[in-house]
Amino acid sequence: MSEALTEAEPTLRLAVFLSVLAAMALWEVAAPRRRREIPRLLRWTNNLALVVLDTAVLRLAFPMLAVGLAILAEQRGWGLFNLLAVPGWLAFVASVVILDLAIYGQHVVFHAVPVLWRLHRMHHADLEFDVTTGLRFHPVEIVLSMAVKLAVVAALGPPALAVLVFEVLLNATALFSHSNVRLPAGLDRVLRWGIVTPDMHRVHHSIDRVETDSNYGFNLSVWDRLFRTYRAQPAKGHDAMQIGIGQFRTRRDLWLDRMLLQPFRGPASDPPEAPRQADAGLKR
Repeated sequence: MSEALTEAEPTLRLAVFLSVLAAMALWEVAAPRRRREIPRLLRWTNNLALVVLDTAVLRLAFPMLAVGLAILAEQRGWGLFNLLAVPGWLAFVASVVILDLAIYGQHVVFHAVPVLWRLHRMHHADLEFDVTTGLRFHPVEIVLSMAVKLAVVAALGPPALAVLVFEVLLNATALFSHSNVRLPAGLDRVLRWGIVTPDMHRVHHSIDRVETDSNYGFNLSVWDRLFRTYRAQPAKGHDAMQIGIGQFRTRRDLWLDRMLLQPFRGPASDPPEAPRQADAGLKR
C-alpha cells in the first residue's frame, strides 16, 4: 500500500492539477465574473513559470514531502494517530480537517507577522484574480509552508492516504477558489457554508487591508466563521473592488524577476497614500 501510494502520488497530483486548471480556465472564458484588463499572456506565462520554479525548489529543499513523511511515520510509529488506537476512518477524517486548520492558521500568521507578510504579499500583488493567482506564491513561502505541513504530519501521524487526499484537495480548491468564474448567487450561498467559493475568497484579495485580512480559508470555510474572520462581500461590490496591493501596480511588477524581488522592496505594508494611487501604474 505504501509503495503504491509513493508511486501513484506524482501522477495523480499532476493529473488532478492539470484537469482542474484546464477546467477552470475554460470556465473563466465561458462565464467570467469580472472583466479582464491585463492580457493573459503576460500574467499566465509568469505565474506558471513561478509554479515550475516553486516545484524545483521544493524538490531540492526536502528529501521527502508530506506523503512520504506520513508513510515513514506509520512505519516508525511516530505521531499521535500511530500511538493511539484510533479507528482508521476517524484518523482519516480528522487528519484532513486538522491539516486544513493548520493551513488556515499559517495563512493568518503570514498576514500578521511583517517579515512573513513580505513573502506572502507577492500572492496578493497580482493585478487580476483568476485561476493562476492560486499558483502565485514566493518560493520561500512555499518552503516554509511545506515545513509547517511536515511538522503537523510528524506530530499527528496521519494515514498517508489522508495526506495525499488533503494535498490533492488543497491544490484543487485553491485553483477553484481563485478562479474568475461566475456562480449563481443561490448556489454560492449554499456552497460557502462548506467550502470556500471564488466570490468568498476574492474579498481576501481586495486592496482594502481590512478586507484582505479576512476570508483566509482555501478549502473549508468553517474556520473563517469559527474564528470570526469571515466577510460576506466586499464593500464596493465584486465589480468595483480593486484587486492587489497599493505598492506594486505596474505591469512590469507582474514579471517573474520583479515577483521574486518583492519581499525586499518597499515597506512591509502599504503607505497611506498607496490605495489612492492604486490605478496610476496599470497603464505602464
